[in-house]
Amino acid sequence: MPLIHHVIAGNGHTPIVFVHGFACAHSDWDAQVAHFSPRYQTVAVDLRGHGASPGSAADCSVERYGADVAEVMRALNLPPAVIVGHSMGCRVVLEAALQAPEHTKAAVLVDGSQFAAGAGPALRAAFAQPNGFAGMQQGQFKAMFTAKSDPSIVESVVERAHRLSREVGEKMMINLQRYDEYRLVASLRSLTVPVMAIQTTFTNAQRQRSSLKPGQSTPYLDLLRTGIPGVRIEIVPDTGHFPQLDEPAQTNALLYSFLASI
Repeated sequence: MPLIHHVIAGNGHTPIVFVHGFACAHSDWDAQVAHFSPRYQTVAVDLRGHGASPGSAADCSVERYGADVAEVMRALNLPPAVIVGHSMGCRVVLEAALQAPEHTKAAVLVDGSQFAAGAGPALRAAFAQPNGFAGMQQGQFKAMFTAKSDPSIVESVVERAHRLSREVGEKMMINLQRYDEYRLVASLRSLTVPVMAIQTTFTNAQRQRSSLKPGQSTPYLDLLRTGIPGVRIEIVPDTGHFPQLDEPAQTNALLYSFLASI
């Protein structure tokens, strides 16, 4: 398969590679690309089965997505880059960093989470219900925003999520749970580059999402602290799951601070 769809902007010594989340696309990073491309080269990708990148369910997995991002970095012959991932993209960033260490300078994890161990059967049972996947999608994506969110952005993101094929969506949800249960911890412990986590929400074992408060921790953040000694954790409180959309200025400031520190 050719390289996944990617959009390059700007130039600069330290590239920034942006990886979107589940049922999303590279355009989620438009505000970051506009902010950073005058000083840095930016590369925003569409993962298989998302945006402008084709892909069947059989082609889609966290590991394959990570390999695709690594292949883009190699094909562009990027100097060591900062790879930024959102949500599902946090796992993809881990895989890309491990598969292309020579092209990786640092990683940023934006509002990641972890599926509960053993949640696979419950997911499959939910998908077996009439309108199971579509209903789950609608409920999950509406809960990713707050009353402060721009209604037009909420509508656009929810509508886009509905366009993800059921086959790819169900496959990836099951795959994400499998990755979290069997590979996430080892991947975190294998990282050897600086890592920053920008966290805005907490998702409990029932996949219910709530915004974080200043100073609050979560089991996922505790996992990061254990798996990545020295990880930098930044909380953006009272915000939804998409800080790059809801709080672009604050997200950009944190990214710039991290870039300056490395």
